[in-house]
Amino acid sequence: MNIGRRLVPVAAISAATALGLGTLTACSGATAAVAGTDKFDVVASFYPMAFLAERIGGDHVHVTSLTSPGQEPHDLEISPRQIAMLQDSDAVLYLKNLQPSVDDAVAQSPVRTKIDAASLTTLEAHGNEVGGHAAAHDGHKGEEPAGKDPHLWVDPVRYAQVAEGVGKAFEKADPKHAADYRKNTAALVERLNELDKRFRDGLARTRTKVFITTHAAFGYLAERYGLTEEAVNGLDPESEPSAARVRDLEKMAAADGVSTVFYETLVSDKTAKTIASDAGLKTDVLDPVEGITAKSRGKDYFSVQEANLEALRQALGAK
Repeated sequence: MNIGRRLVPVAAISAATALGLGTLTACSGATAAVAGTDKFDVVASFYPMAFLAERIGGDHVHVTSLTSPGQEPHDLEISPRQIAMLQDSDAVLYLKNLQPSVDDAVAQSPVRTKIDAASLTTLEAHGNEVGGHAAAHDGHKGEEPAGKDPHLWVDPVRYAQVAEGVGKAFEKADPKHAADYRKNTAALVERLNELDKRFRDGLARTRTKVFITTHAAFGYLAERYGLTEEAVNGLDPESEPSAARVRDLEKMAAADGVSTVFYETLVSDKTAKTIASDAGLKTDVLDPVEGITAKSRGKDYFSVQEANLEALRQALGAK
């Protein structure tokens, strides 16, 4: 993930204007155009934001995601057509510093309601090790410097905080349906609180507290439930691990009784399988819920998180 800012090219903005909003036609999938509907039109940057908008907005909203199912959200580049779509929406819901091209497009857009999920909760600085349960914790090599971690939605508590903020923003922007937004937000927060309890109970007693992932997307989950995430790569899922980091992970796995190297559905499993083979470990999926595809172990945020809980229970030796 490139967390530096890049300006959306002037040519792209001009092209978007030249397209004309009237040329936008609906297409299949989550990226259908939203211009001119009779509902509260919300553009969401990627799946976790779209899920919130749909659950909170209910029948009153039309939600379009800028990131297609199966597309790695960190790699998204905004197209002129999407810029035009954004300009004609009633609101945009995004997560600042996750997708630089979205940040730039939002900053230059005249859309009235701009909701930055990162501003609705607290973000922590995470590297590729989060938590303090690993053996020889201070001796690990190849660790990346910490950066602000945007993967807040994997933590049901933080996600609930964002949901509450989104609900309030919808109420203000579309007061005619405020009562329904409040009701839907309360129901969503209740379900997230129930999910939090399931994670707390399910991971309370485990043989080990350490798990290995290929991408440092689970730091907030690790902190919430008293675990340690040891990631091969840092916050950027496409970065290459150093040889020192790989050797250290293999030693740590043996010292802490780690059984599994987790990979995710939208990124290659090659690194996970190589490390697992060299260290005599298993591999399994731990899904950061950045997008839902046919390969996902569930059809929405809640079902995928339930699958994640079961995968962690198996890998950590839950009792």
